[in-house]
Amino acid sequence: MGSLFRSESMCLAQLFLQSGSAYECLSALGEAGLVQFRDLNQNVSSFQRKFVGEVKRCEELERILVYLVQEITRADIPLPEGEASPPAPPLKQVLEMQEQLQKLEVELREVTKNKEKLRKNLLELIEYTHMLRVTRTFVRRNVEFEPTYEEFPSLENDSLLDYSCMHRLGAKLGFISGLIHQGKVEAFEKMLWRVCKGYTIVTYAELDEALEDPETGEVIKWYVFLISFWGEQIGHKVKKICDCYHCHLYPYPNTAEERKEIQEGLSTRIQDLYTVLHKTEDYLRQVLCKAAESVYSRVVQVKKMKAIYHMLNMCSFDVTNKCLIAEVWCPEADLPGLRRALEQGSRESGAAIPSFMNTIPTKETPPTLIRTNRFTEGFQSIVDAYGVGSYREVNPALFTIITFPFLFAVMFGDLGHGFVMFLFALLLVLYENHPRLKQSQEIMRMFFHGRYILLLMGLFSVYTGLVYNDCFSKSMNIFGSGWNVSAMYSSSHEAKEQESMVLWNDTVVRSNRVLQLNPSVPGVFRGPYPFGIDPIWNLATNRLTFLNSFKMKMSVILGITHMTFGVILGIFNHLHFRKKFNIYLVTIPELLFMLCIFGYLIFMIVYKWLIYSAANSRDAPSILIEFINMFLFPTADTRGLYTGQKHVQKLLLIVTALSVPVLLLGKPLFLLWLHNGRGCFGMNRSGYTLVRKDSEEEVSLLGSHDIEQGNSQGEDGCREMTCEEFNFGEILMTQVIHSIEYCLGCISNTASYLRLWALSLAHAQLSDVLWAMLLRVGLRVDTTMGVLLLLPVMALFAVLTIFILLVMEGLSAFLHAIRLH
Repeated sequence: MGSLFRSESMCLAQLFLQSGSAYECLSALGEAGLVQFRDLNQNVSSFQRKFVGEVKRCEELERILVYLVQEITRADIPLPEGEASPPAPPLKQVLEMQEQLQKLEVELREVTKNKEKLRKNLLELIEYTHMLRVTRTFVRRNVEFEPTYEEFPSLENDSLLDYSCMHRLGAKLGFISGLIHQGKVEAFEKMLWRVCKGYTIVTYAELDEALEDPETGEVIKWYVFLISFWGEQIGHKVKKICDCYHCHLYPYPNTAEERKEIQEGLSTRIQDLYTVLHKTEDYLRQVLCKAAESVYSRVVQVKKMKAIYHMLNMCSFDVTNKCLIAEVWCPEADLPGLRRALEQGSRESGAAIPSFMNTIPTKETPPTLIRTNRFTEGFQSIVDAYGVGSYREVNPALFTIITFPFLFAVMFGDLGHGFVMFLFALLLVLYENHPRLKQSQEIMRMFFHGRYILLLMGLFSVYTGLVYNDCFSKSMNIFGSGWNVSAMYSSSHEAKEQESMVLWNDTVVRSNRVLQLNPSVPGVFRGPYPFGIDPIWNLATNRLTFLNSFKMKMSVILGITHMTFGVILGIFNHLHFRKKFNIYLVTIPELLFMLCIFGYLIFMIVYKWLIYSAANSRDAPSILIEFINMFLFPTADTRGLYTGQKHVQKLLLIVTALSVPVLLLGKPLFLLWLHNGRGCFGMNRSGYTLVRKDSEEEVSLLGSHDIEQGNSQGEDGCREMTCEEFNFGEILMTQVIHSIEYCLGCISNTASYLRLWALSLAHAQLSDVLWAMLLRVGLRVDTTMGVLLLLPVMALFAVLTIFILLVMEGLSAFLHAIRLH
């Protein structure tokens, strides 16, 4: 767990890769996942790098594989995953794989093209068949109406020399038939009437069944039309209008014999096309099934190959162009693994000269690496969502494993709901290797990735549910209540005791709707409940008043403790980076400001709980009033919690007031003093080279990074550090902003932790409403109809509990827990 507490110690390594074995070495490094490459060709554009051609080849292979996956998915062929992560292909197999994929793509495109052409021809023939069947009913009407077309307007008013009139006399009747989309019929008819000036007769009939469009493949409703026209010019206009409306035109037979002959020929051709199309689809499916066996592994291999060439493009060549030089960040613990990976790559490539590495010193800040496993990955993601920590800082994810589910459970405290969530998460954990869970939908995949977070949230909710004694809004009387109602009756006490105490009798019980238990009466309160809230509070009318007081104070205590713990974690960073002055000038003033105000508030809460009992509870002062008086200094004497309270509070306020200027100016002035002292140091002791680690001032002269790595600085290094620019104004402004933010944040965040109380109250009230409106109604019905009504009521109660209380309230508490962290 050491690596989870703090990020891995990193070093900068230089790799010398032989040109012939560079691909194999990087493949071995990638499989091990040991290093992060630095780009040594930042000034070179992506198109001018050495391995651009190889990257383009990988992109071409990716395009082919994407096309194959699309065709396989369209054919509803399952994709076998095969090996989880196959290694990158050897260079000898790359050309062979490229040739196979290109050949397969050409074959698939040709077969698919032929299949689409056959399918289109088949659909056209089917449309033609339907058109002939429907237009057969139009024939008799057309024959009857044919002589009417001989009746032309009188030529007396027309010039005999008009060529158009003479042309109309010799014109013949023509027909155009086809199919048109259902939504275009009305507009099509209007256009024909306007353009042809009424010299056409259009007949429509709707097809009984929807047909697939040969162009788009969409199944739509069609109308069969038959247009009768007179003259070639009108015929050309009609055809152009049909083309504009994307009508499917088919030849119209002139005679019944021709119609019968065409229908017989169509049926034969349709049968042949069905046969050929089935054989084509079978062959295409065989090809796709064969391709599906290896397409997953090839996709992974091509991605890895492309990543290798991208990394090679980050390397620089030496003078002889025979060796590639790469710079990588590597964890110090993985340096032996890095050497083994280079040896393995050189051995696989058969290179005569092996590749090697050496570490190089640097002043750059390394990247942050935090190793995770299946359990810690989710919690680390929560922390990284806010920001990745700096190099070698304390990692809050280790503590988030406990604090995050606990703060969630404080807001979600219910034994029943927590147990349901725990069971759901437990199922996800037990079946985490099931392939269907990893390939599920996005929402389910989110639950799966956070299964261990859900598991702990459910477990902690069970614990807080026991503390609240709340299970589906009902309390459980496991150990027996500590309150005794019968002790309030006058018959339970002697005559002397009855005179000094207010007790109950039958008249009092009958005449009062609400009765109050007095814990000062002997025998009424027999001691606290062994674990959690006493179940009798679930029956009390002042239950909310009691629980609100308890949960509000608990939220303040948890919040201040949480924030104080976060400030204390900073001490580990200051010690690790050898900046002890930050402890004295930043952390300690922050802790004094926090504890002298809000730590004192916790003290008053706990002190009042311990000192005051049922006997003297009426004399207990209000914590809120006492806390306000701490800042107002009232002139009148007030009854405090303890003797000497005024003097203690004044001392705490003085310490708080003094910690603010120290927090504002302490660090900037100390760094200014160090900077001025550094110049004198350099003039008077020019021969000073080594650093004594027990001297804080001298440590800060040479920087934290060099001390951490144990490097000794020479005179030149010290002079270089001396010449670095020191901007006092920037340091002062940064510290002032940090101080103001911290002081205001202490107040606002303490109030913000009251959401623990608010959401816990909302969850309990929602649960109580569901019980009162649903389950209690079903349980109160008489025995004759109770069973019949109880089953749907319980089903509705379960559904609303899952969707409202578990999902919606759980998501709300989850988001608020993230905000508090």
